[in-house]
Amino acid sequence: MDFRRIFGRERGEDEHLAHVEEVVHLPAATEALHHGDTTTVRRIVARLEEMAPEQARLVASAAYTLARAANADLSVSDDETRLMEAILQDRNALDEPTAVIVVEMAKLQARAIGGSEDYSVTREFNRLATHDQRLEILRACYAVGAVSGSISAEENAIVNQIANELDLDPKEIAEVRSEFHDRLSVVQALQRLRESGQ
Repeated sequence: MDFRRIFGRERGEDEHLAHVEEVVHLPAATEALHHGDTTTVRRIVARLEEMAPEQARLVASAAYTLARAANADLSVSDDETRLMEAILQDRNALDEPTAVIVVEMAKLQARAIGGSEDYSVTREFNRLATHDQRLEILRACYAVGAVSGSISAEENAIVNQIANELDLDPKEIAEVRSEFHDRLSVVQALQRLRESGQ
């Protein structure tokens, strides 16, 4: 699956340094992960701060939105984590170490504060993203849910909520959802019922 368009927007070189802690609460998250300021964390923070401010916020809000979808069933699997990391590395938006820590920060935030930040962070992504980027993050949220082989009812409900917060047209939402139709748990349950009745 190709998520290259999520972070594909070009930025001018004259924009100021980024401070993504506004979106993912960087100091608290890195402290929770590492119990101190390490050289590795400093390098990653510097990498994020090299981005233009809006690009950094776009990446941070995308990471949180993905973590929100992954945590819909109150559990984020290793496979979901790896897919989120891969999405953030797409088109060289982040290098692997930076993607790993950004995903971990986003997961921590989604678990710790959840509902109180969900709407505002998704709306931040909505504000910064192009139409194609909003469609791609929706597709990525479905892909994260589907990585286990089945998108649970809880995951589907959260992704539908995210889709609405992204101001996408219902027809577009339906088209993206149709790509994952066979992975929806309710569809799989109906299929099992049909097969057992034969």
